Formats: sequence, structure tokens, C-alpha cells
Amino acid sequence: MFSVKKNFTSTTWALIPLAICINIVVGQIVSLLKLPVYLDTIGSILVGALCGPWAGALTGALSNVVWGMFAPGALPFVPVAAWIGFVAGVCAHYGLFRTWWKVCIAGAIIAVTTPFVATPIVVYVYGGVEGSGASLITGVLIKSGMKVTSAAFYKNLMVEPLDKIPSALVAYVLARSIPRRIASRMPGTAKIA
Repeated sequence: MFSVKKNFTSTTWALIPLAICINIVVGQIVSLLKLPVYLDTIGSILVGALCGPWAGALTGALSNVVWGMFAPGALPFVPVAAWIGFVAGVCAHYGLFRTWWKVCIAGAIIAVTTPFVATPIVVYVYGGVEGSGASLITGVLIKSGMKVTSAAFYKNLMVEPLDKIPSALVAYVLARSIPRRIASRMPGTAKIA
């Protein structure tokens, strides 16, 4: 699982650009609609689950680098996107992408760990409010007397499950819809039923 070389087969390299497009297109639609979720990591979770943690991390990082060329607000979140893809790959390695309810657990694990990576970026780059629909929650928490760092962390802790569990479920459905002859060439598919 943690062998970088084993994560990157020719099929992995072919899947990464498609996953980046999924991340950017869905993320941009959600951003334009100012929804209180992100849904911009479906592709990273997909690659992490199918190909391994390092491939998932690279997909997440590249997604935000490419997206950052058009929407500079995405660029500071490169470490967050990489983290999400990595954790998805680890979860898949431990069998959490075998059934839909285990995928919900994987989404929850991703959701609970992501605020530790995202909060410092939100606070130090954006002052606690990054401009998403979810920033309204941060504003309410600050107005109620909470410090900016705590407000940003608790906002992330509240929003991430609403974002990462559905994202993981969509990635799971996409992974299961890939024809078996193609999926069998991906390094992590043995862990997805």
C-alpha cells in the first residue's frame, strides 16, 4: 500500500486526468452555487480507493494546482486535497470501500481528519472565512464569542461529514461502475468488492 511505485500503473496515469476534471467541474459548480459543501474531492477519493494513497494524494494536489490557475482560492488547499486522496487510499487498503456502509465510515474518517489540515490554512490565509457557503457558519460561531481558529475548526468539523461521506459514496458508485477488465488493472481494486 505505501509503495509509491505500486500506486502508479499506466491505468492510474490514465485515470488521474479524468479524476482531476471531476474534482474541478463539480467543485466549480458547487462554488458558483455557494452551497455549504465542497464536493471537489470525488475524483481524488476515487483514485485513492482504486489506485492507492499516493495516487490519491497526487490527484488531489494536482487538482488544486490546476484549479488554482483559474480560481486562485483553490491553490492554498493543495495539502488538504492531497490529504483527502491519501486517507481515501488508506481506508480502501483496510477494506473500507467494500460495501456502502463501510464507505460511509471511510467518508467519516476523511471528514474527521481533514479539519486538522484545513483549519490552519483557512485561518492563516483567509482569516477564518474562505468565502464558501459554509463560511456563514464560521461567522455565526465568531459572533457568538468563539475565537477565529476554534470557529473555523468547528465549522470544518460540522461541514466535512456532509461533504466527505457523499463524496466517498459517489466515488464508490463510480468505482463499481468501471468495467471489471479495466478495474482489474488498477492497483487497489482488490480491496473494492
